[in-house]
Amino acid sequence: MPWRPRTIGETLLASTPLRSSTPLRHLSPKERLREAKREELGLISKERQRELDAAKAKAKAKSKGASGGDGDRILMGPPGLDYISLGLVDEEAIPKYELTVEDGLRLAIEYSRVLMRRHRARQTAESTLLRLKKEAIAALPEKLRAAAMVPDMTPFPANRYMATLTPRIEGYIEKVRDAAKKYSVKEKLR
Repeated sequence: MPWRPRTIGETLLASTPLRSSTPLRHLSPKERLREAKREELGLISKERQRELDAAKAKAKAKSKGASGGDGDRILMGPPGLDYISLGLVDEEAIPKYELTVEDGLRLAIEYSRVLMRRHRARQTAESTLLRLKKEAIAALPEKLRAAAMVPDMTPFPANRYMATLTPRIEGYIEKVRDAAKKYSVKEKLR
């Protein structure tokens, strides 16, 4: 393979291991708890101080880059076909949020509450349906009750139609298939 100069991407890729940060420390739950108690007392270990400084530097670089311009734009779709590039969404119309750790925790707690409300509502609905089913079976005569207790394991028919609110239009499916065939034949001729 002949020699060629490195591209910018290859140069950056080659130099990143030299500038990489130290790996994050792994702390056991007991050590994490001890570290939190020490921070409450105002005692911060050198490793933790290094992590905090790195996080601050990263946030500072990010805020500097965000004010710098176009590189930090939010993509809303695949690159080149995102909504902003296509002109469907105005970039200034997108709200910008600055979240702190406390805001994130508050949002996480509220989201958890919403999910739990949904879960409890679903559980309540399911238990109500099961209770009503048992009451309906109990109200049946003895012969029918025995038949109702046997589970129906027959599979659904493969050609079953989807439930609709309006009746089907006769011949509509055939018209759609014919149009699709005509279109596909025109596609192949090109």
